[in-house]
Amino acid sequence: MDISLKVFVTVVEKGNFTRAAEELMMTQPAVSQYIQALERAMGTKLLERTNKYVRMNQAGEIVFHHAKDILGMHTRMQTLVDDLLHRASGELSIRASYTFGEYVLPHIVAYMHKKYPLIRPSINIGNTTEVAEAILNHEADIGIVEGEYDHDHLYIEAFAEDEMFIIVPNEKRFRGREAVSLAELDKETWIVRENGSGTRRAADQMFAARNFHPESKLEFGSTQLIKESVESGLGVTLLSHWAVRKEISLGTLLMMKPDGDPVRRQFSLVTQKTPYHTKAAEIFLDLLRLNEAFPESYI
Repeated sequence: MDISLKVFVTVVEKGNFTRAAEELMMTQPAVSQYIQALERAMGTKLLERTNKYVRMNQAGEIVFHHAKDILGMHTRMQTLVDDLLHRASGELSIRASYTFGEYVLPHIVAYMHKKYPLIRPSINIGNTTEVAEAILNHEADIGIVEGEYDHDHLYIEAFAEDEMFIIVPNEKRFRGREAVSLAELDKETWIVRENGSGTRRAADQMFAARNFHPESKLEFGSTQLIKESVESGLGVTLLSHWAVRKEISLGTLLMMKPDGDPVRRQFSLVTQKTPYHTKAAEIFLDLLRLNEAFPESYI
């Protein structure tokens, strides 16, 4: 691979030589030398430089477009060769919904890194709808969603069960109890996630199954914000036990079964409908299916 192409693409994407040098772990003069060498090879200037910005000219746009393709082909070529030699390596893009992505996935990635240090995962968190769209648009290799989800153009496979509980503040009226009836919480403010979230879907299904209609409901877009709000006494919520393991162990929140029974849902993996995956993706999928990298549950 011509390193000057990688340097050129990085300069364009970062917008200046200084940030490109930091990204590439080079000196700024070295970056300039690579750009000058590429321009000599092309026989023309590729970048317009001022003290404030670096911009591509028309020739630069042509080179940038094809350089991206060349670099992508090189990466793919190396990945396939590594796969052939059974060396698990390369980029692995993962999208996960909030509960799994923030409270379970870090443990799995750490486990994978110890066994397969050449795999380079990148992780983005979003709600269930956003995760599925990222896979559909080829923006990620593997997605992980919460609860029931179906899509005609995606492969979806449940790989683990999640238990959800009523989460309440550590107040005297709740202490020492394992269960609570929803009728008892009728006057409480229920704090729920936004539409499109698997956690929100689970809460709505619980309400519907028990014919329960909260008088007061607040919608927050962050599990952490919900936990802090419940801890402060603002209301109650329904969350996965994974999301509150630390708070339960510290005693800042209490966890109870709604009407004596936990709410159960599935964690599911989402991929394109293809039997072919890179070695890195196959390893990660196996880790999910075997559950061997999961942290021990608090329950």
